This record gives sequence, structure tokens and C-alpha cells, in this order.
Amino acid sequence: MPQYRDPIECAPLGELRALQSYRLIKTVRHVYENVPFYRDRFDKLGLKPEDIRSVDDLSKLPFTYKQDLRDNYPYGLFAVPQDQVVRIHASSGTTGKQTVVGYTQNDLDVWAEITARALVAAGGSKNDFVHISYGYGLFTGGLGLHQGATALGASVIPVSTGNTKRQIQIMQDFGSDILCCTPSYALYMGETVREMGIDPKTLKLRAGVFGAEPWTEHMRQEIERMLAIKAYDIYGLSEIMGPGVSYECPEQSGMHINEDHFIAEIIDPDTGEVLPEGVMGELVFTCITKEALPLIRYRTRDIAMLTRKPCSCGRTFIKMTKPAGRTDDMLIIRGVNVFPSQVESVLLQFSGTTPNYQLIVDRVGALDTLEVQVEMDEHMTFDAVRLIEKREKEIRGALESTLGIAAVVHLVSPKTIARSEGKAKRVIDKRCLE
Repeated sequence: MPQYRDPIECAPLGELRALQSYRLIKTVRHVYENVPFYRDRFDKLGLKPEDIRSVDDLSKLPFTYKQDLRDNYPYGLFAVPQDQVVRIHASSGTTGKQTVVGYTQNDLDVWAEITARALVAAGGSKNDFVHISYGYGLFTGGLGLHQGATALGASVIPVSTGNTKRQIQIMQDFGSDILCCTPSYALYMGETVREMGIDPKTLKLRAGVFGAEPWTEHMRQEIERMLAIKAYDIYGLSEIMGPGVSYECPEQSGMHINEDHFIAEIIDPDTGEVLPEGVMGELVFTCITKEALPLIRYRTRDIAMLTRKPCSCGRTFIKMTKPAGRTDDMLIIRGVNVFPSQVESVLLQFSGTTPNYQLIVDRVGALDTLEVQVEMDEHMTFDAVRLIEKREKEIRGALESTLGIAAVVHLVSPKTIARSEGKAKRVIDKRCLE
């Protein structure tokens, strides 16, 4: 089985940059001629398509924001006629109007190819049964991995979410090899496997491709322990394509970005200044092969870092770190920036707890408060009051050291924090509910 699916994944940097330049020039002309929004934005800057001659000119181009998609809802940023759009997806719209994305048939073919690359990087082949427990529908997860597995020639088991015990039974009966879902749902599946009295090592399952929400290395270790698999990260966002924008290889030291289709930058989120490799900042993507919705310098709000450090897998695609959080998910508590992932990394350092937790932010008078609820595992008895108080104190001290603010910590009984079959709800900000 090859380590990679396409030779471009291992192309020399010079060859890759030449391809990116060619495709960037073509895309800039495409959006200028077909998307009034971009033509107006370019004209206001006095910028013409011929001013973009290579990837070195990328910083001349304007940023695109999620609000721009909402302001042009639903189809205002599409760059092809409606009769060329063969599929529509949309974001959940939990924080505002949905962002609508469209695909031509070629866009779907590209998407299938890049998700197939992710499956190959996780050890997948045409001989595998790929068990897809992402949601199907307007959310891009289910159909994104489905078409990638199909392009690979694998046997797809399109289970979607829900009815978890039945999912485990299907894994047993159908011989699922690779699981695709959110990491929080994978963890829930692991709990369910144990509750059903099944030894996970008796399952044929050997790998998982997990994305759609941030997760830590500690959570990866817990999923691998609970399901007896190797867990791989996959990254994407519907506005850029969906899952498959980047993916982990066996080295698991970051996610390779499909640079033949997307150009990545890291910028200072406050100034917009492009930052060098190795510096943490906001991730920005430019689509260079998409036809229906090619976004220019789209600000993802994800905080990450890029590196071209050589990878043992042989791929030369630049790697991005796991997002450390989002600028729009960041909590400001008593003037301090707090990301849920920071809290998770602290919690998972302690034995006797599980990766199921919730942050409750409130305001008492003029003072913000932070309460952290974290579940104990089944081995920590709830009546061991002194042990629980000691552990809560230890976690409280570690959180204060990491975050720079005090938090109230409560260890709660197993299974008392609501589970999710999709993205886990980690934060309840009661300040926003007032």
C-alpha cells in the first residue's frame, strides 16, 4: 500500500509554487470576471487581475470574511451560473445566518480526491470498510468522507449519527475498518463499547479519521485507548471545501494542507500582517481550483501555526498544527483570553477524570465567573469526599497557573454531562443569555 495517493503530495517546493501561481492567477481572473463582490472589492483597491503574477503577490489581495457570505446570502458569491451548481451545503448557522456553499461537478471531484488522500494517509485502501458516523445533509462531514471513501474504492457504510448501540453492532457485524466522526462522538462510542461489555480489541476497527471540532492530544490518547485504534485528525471548513483541506499522516505532527488546491497563510488577527512560518496566528485560506465558490484570503478565525519541517512520511505539503482555538470562540473572562482547548489540556492531565467537561461562564455583579464541571471516571467513587476535594483543588491550581484566572471546579458523577452525536457543546456563556 502506498504512503500517499498522488505524486503531487511529495512534489518539490518549486514545482508546487509554480502550480500554485498558475492556479492563483486563473482564480483571481475568474472571481473578478464573475463575482461582483470581488470586482467591487478589487476596484476599490485599484487592483486588476493582471497585478497578480505569482503567489508572491497574494498579500495584495483583500481578505474575505464570513460576514461577506452572510451579506451576500445565499448565492451572491457564486462564480458560476446556477445550472453548473450540482450541490449545495451550508453551515449550521448557530451564530447567525447560514453560510451557503455551492459545488460544481469538478469541485465535488476535487473534494473526493482530497478526502481520499486523508483516508490513505490513515492507512485506508480499497479493501476497507469505512464506517461514516458524521451527519449527512447540509453539514459537509458525512457526504465529504463518503465521496472520498468512494473515490478510494472502499466499501462505504453510511451510518450517520445516532443509535450508538446499533452502530457498535454494525461495527461488529459488518467488519468496519475505519471510523469517521467527530472526536467527541468517537469517545462516546468508546464508552458505549465498554458498557456493552465488548472488548474493543475484538473489533476489526483499526483507525479513525476525526474532525469538525477541536480536540487535544490527551483526547486522542483516550480515544485510542477506548477504541483500541489509531486516531487521525482531519481539518476543513465548509466555506473552503469541507473536510479534507488538511489531514494527518502517520507521523501525527501536524496536518498536511492540500497545497495544490489551497494556499495557506498565518496572519496577525489584529493587524492582518502576514506572519512567518513557526509563529502562531490566524489561519487564512485562498482557494485556487474551486469553480463555484472560490474564496480569496478567507479568514477562518482558527488559531494555528504552519511549518515546512521535513516529514518522515515523504509528503512535502506544508503542515498546520491542530487549531489552538478560534478568535470567535475565545472567551474573555476578567480581561483574560481563554480557549476551551486550554482548559481541556489541563483537565486531561489528571487521573480519575474523563474528557467530558463543560465551562459555565457567568457574571455576578460586575465580576465574571468561570465554573468548570468535569466528569469523574467510573473508578473514582463519588463518596470519596476527601479525594474529590483534593482533586478539585489540584485542578483548580493547574487551571489558574495555565489561564491566569481563578475558576471554580466541580467533579461530577459519570454520565451527568450531556453527550453529543455531533459537535460537543463545551461552553455555556450565561452572559450572552442575559
